[in-house]
Amino acid sequence: MAAATLQQPSFLLANLKADICIKPLLQRCQDLVKIIDEYPAKELQLIFPWLLESVFGSLDGTIIGWNLRLLTHRSSDYNIVLDFLSPSGPMMKLVYKLQAEEFKFEIPVIHLPAPIKACIQEGVQPDCPLFHNKLLLPLTGALSLTLALNPFEFYMFHFASCLIKPRNCPPGQHFSTTDSAYFVLVDSYLKYFLPCEGNVPPPPAPLYDSRGSVAASSPRSSGVSFPGHSIHNSSLLKHHIFHQPSVNVEPSAQEIWRSETLLQMFVEMWLHHYSLEMYQRLQSPQVKLALLQHRLSMSSRWHHLQAPPTGSGIPHNYQVLLPIHSAPLQWGHLEEPFTPTEEHVLVVRLLVKHLHAFSNSQLNTSGTTSSPSSHSHTQHTSPLEEFKRVVVQRFVQQKLYLFLQHCFGHWPLDASFRAVLETWLSYIQPWRYTGENISPLSSQQNRGVPDKWEGFVQENLLMFTKMFQAFLNRVLRTDLVNAKNALMVFRACKVFAQPNLSEMILRGEQMFLQPEHVLHHRQTRGLMSPSQGGSYLSSRHKVVPDAVFRVKSHVYAMEGQDCRYQQMFGTELRAAVTRLIQIIAQSRQTAQRISDQSSELTTSSSFLSWLGLGSSELNGTFSGSEPEESGECLKKTHEFLEKALESLCVIFKLNQGHVTQFVSNLASSQDEGNCKQLPDCIQREDGLVLTDLGRKQVINGLRRFDIQYQGDPELQPIRTFENPHLVRFFYRISSVINERFGGHMTALCLRPGFLGRMGRHFLTNPGSVWKLKQSPVSWTRVGGSSQPRLSLRPLASYRTIVLLLLCYILGMLLSFGPLSSTILILILSFLYGLFMTMFSDRLQTH
Repeated sequence: MAAATLQQPSFLLANLKADICIKPLLQRCQDLVKIIDEYPAKELQLIFPWLLESVFGSLDGTIIGWNLRLLTHRSSDYNIVLDFLSPSGPMMKLVYKLQAEEFKFEIPVIHLPAPIKACIQEGVQPDCPLFHNKLLLPLTGALSLTLALNPFEFYMFHFASCLIKPRNCPPGQHFSTTDSAYFVLVDSYLKYFLPCEGNVPPPPAPLYDSRGSVAASSPRSSGVSFPGHSIHNSSLLKHHIFHQPSVNVEPSAQEIWRSETLLQMFVEMWLHHYSLEMYQRLQSPQVKLALLQHRLSMSSRWHHLQAPPTGSGIPHNYQVLLPIHSAPLQWGHLEEPFTPTEEHVLVVRLLVKHLHAFSNSQLNTSGTTSSPSSHSHTQHTSPLEEFKRVVVQRFVQQKLYLFLQHCFGHWPLDASFRAVLETWLSYIQPWRYTGENISPLSSQQNRGVPDKWEGFVQENLLMFTKMFQAFLNRVLRTDLVNAKNALMVFRACKVFAQPNLSEMILRGEQMFLQPEHVLHHRQTRGLMSPSQGGSYLSSRHKVVPDAVFRVKSHVYAMEGQDCRYQQMFGTELRAAVTRLIQIIAQSRQTAQRISDQSSELTTSSSFLSWLGLGSSELNGTFSGSEPEESGECLKKTHEFLEKALESLCVIFKLNQGHVTQFVSNLASSQDEGNCKQLPDCIQREDGLVLTDLGRKQVINGLRRFDIQYQGDPELQPIRTFENPHLVRFFYRISSVINERFGGHMTALCLRPGFLGRMGRHFLTNPGSVWKLKQSPVSWTRVGGSSQPRLSLRPLASYRTIVLLLLCYILGMLLSFGPLSSTILILILSFLYGLFMTMFSDRLQTH
């Protein structure tokens, strides 16, 4: 390997690229481990961007990489990838090795989330300090803006971006999200850099010099104060967060930046997606005014801007948020079609659950019983403990709120919404992740929400109230007969029915509705929005120990100062809850009726019913063939909706006896005849058109149209009591016979007398038939005549097959051979037809 170190870096990169096609993954990883250990950082710098691209894929999606999101434990490469990319593995060792030399790597601004990209192109400093003082403005113009990131930021950017790329899943294959290598790596990084116990492990030896001090400072402390910062500070640097002081010189404070960088990168890449309207609504009046002044000033002096003279000492490529566009920004080109996948939401839920456990571990170790959302802290709090104290509210709250709000409004009305629902419920229940051992679930329910969490409820009031209203709007448009949808209603109502929780929410609403003089609107944006992303080392502002201020500042920070708040326990929402109770009653009645019909069908499926002697009208109707329509799922639906009603009574203080009586009366009135009526329709020129009420009736199974088959009887769908292969086989034989002897059959049936009557009995009735002509314009009845033909389809019925088998068995018992039994069956069939032909007139009169 010593000879290999003499190679030029270009040859090293070329050899690594060639190894992809000829070497397996295990051997390539082993070679990379040796290269990382033996090559200097200057040469490793050249292969680092290519290595990340080959692992996580390119940012534009042209290169797939190792496809971590589809790699599961069933693959032989699973453990190899986890070992190589683990928090203490070779890849992270390479990151630290490059970090010690303070290398920078460029990321195009176009690959950032739309709001961050829009901020930069508007000349406004982004909310997240992760992207501060890192903009590179090349000489070629404003079309190739990039950010200069350090190796750790560069690695985490590629890792986080991997989740929001389209997943290259082979068609017809399904993969478990929680079993993928990517999901496991996210969990490993969170546990390593945000530990619930102990401190963050220090980087390996290369980051330390001979004196034991940190050689590579954090990104914040190593930032360069570029020219142009003070020039445009008044108009360009519109801070949405607190100004950051210098970093503490303690090693623990220096090391905490990795935890903060990882969290900010995850939050910005996974949650920072929303529309222009939301972006503008969240800006404070000060920011809006400053931005307007900046635009007016730039439009008047843009033509006076000149490039700095050569040798002036001003770097030509480092500027901080200079005016980089000569035309007004077109926001329509910046907004992205943000459609998170179920996998994306599950990873976000993993992040939320771990952050709650990480934040609450501060309480467990310190032994304090104060509210975790309180801002009081001791003077000797370590940087990690200080980070735990503010991590949820300052880094995650607002962006997660916007993320969930988008999902609630755009997610399809199906059972896949369960992932979004559980993410929301995980966030609003931090007491589930305190690490306290509560053995029986019933005792936890009886105990209710501890009083120390009321501060969390106040600082996250909209997460409880407005998100519940959004969930309620979805439920009113969802098919609750489906057991999976009914389970989601039960889960949400059960959470909000916990003792003390509804009282806490009500007190929070009352605080927000107090007179406006309690909150001074002229507070700075930093004081108004502690939930905004920022450094945990932000200046410790004076805390106003007023719960009213805390609630109002939260609502205004989330919704803007011109928001219209709708009370959760107000009249409007109570009316929506009443509609939900009606829908629950209808869905329960429908599920019960479907379950009863399925039970009757199952009970009647005795031996004679299996032979086809039963009514064929029930075939295909409420058969429970789908998993969601099975009898067991319908019973669960009834149970989930019953418990959801009980929880709604607890949440909104409804009289359970009155609600039960109301549901019973509503169900009985529907059962008296509504099911036999047509759905609610409007008669128009092109026929009947369903109304909104009619659509709900059809979806919930309350009413349905009487649909009858009116086509060729020989071509009707194959029934459950028929053998598909025999149906097709006998149809081909019948078609050949009818085509060859059709004329003779017609002549036989047209003959008067006994022979004509016998032909009409054994062949299809040639009389005139009426069919319903359906078209978008007219509904008319047209007449037609069918020619006599032979139909062998009854022989494909299981009933006929079993009867023939019984006849052959009986013949064998009577010492008849197969040929004799066949002749005897034909003779008996002919005699039966002869009898029916002779006495058909008399039987019809009777």
